[in-house]
Amino acid sequence: MKKALHTKSVFGVNLVTALNIAEATGFGAVEIVSSKLDNYLNEGFTANDLAEELKSRNLEAICINDICHIESPRPEALTQMLEEAERYSAVAETIGCKYIQLVPLIELDGRPMDEILKITGSNTKKICEIGAKHGVSFQLEAVAWSPFNSLKNGLALIEEVGMPNLGMVVDTWHFYASGETTFEEIANMDPSLIYNIHFCDGKALGADGVTDENYLRGYYFEDGDIPLDAYADAIRKSGYKGWWSVELVSAKHWEMDALKVAQRLSDDLTPYLQS
Repeated sequence: MKKALHTKSVFGVNLVTALNIAEATGFGAVEIVSSKLDNYLNEGFTANDLAEELKSRNLEAICINDICHIESPRPEALTQMLEEAERYSAVAETIGCKYIQLVPLIELDGRPMDEILKITGSNTKKICEIGAKHGVSFQLEAVAWSPFNSLKNGLALIEEVGMPNLGMVVDTWHFYASGETTFEEIANMDPSLIYNIHFCDGKALGADGVTDENYLRGYYFEDGDIPLDAYADAIRKSGYKGWWSVELVSAKHWEMDALKVAQRLSDDLTPYLQS
């Protein structure tokens, strides 16, 4: 059973503690939040140390999350994202992590989509070229409030970039919150372009007047509004056979007992993988 814990779900603990929690609660893999990774490395630990930590717990690292603002036209932003791409790709190569997440946000809002694709595509191709040197690929997240808020626009960016090491993560909250992607589109995806699943419940943007992701995603499975059975069915129909990562982005749950939160997430994810 390919259950992964996104360490954003236990954001209140450090990286090694998050690995302990993942092991203890039945997960076989983790997604590593980049800020946790940076904190770990900044204190003198190395990628080889992390590889040993993962190996000792029989955990696989499936993604480093993330490189943000990949749409930015600012030269200094490009410099930063390329530095991050090199740094995280080197770590990913050492720890055997296949993917790094890319997040387009809102710096190009209001511009024509052709222009957004051209600028974002140019940046993303440079990132992918760096990753290719390390054997690393990149998963694009279709952020609900960005111009890339749909499967269609995500696939258009992949086509624009034209690199074999760029795919997508199917994130149930982002797709639901934007309302721009159908179950049929997910079911008809080329499974080779699905690098990962972020499986989570929540509410749509603006529900109850709330726009903060840290609260809109603060729900255990079946406590929110997302039709998870329909998403799970669409994912299975696509032919995807990889990891399903549970991502609970919740300021409230970060202040709770992280071990108990992770156990609840692990238990709640299991039935969807057995259906």
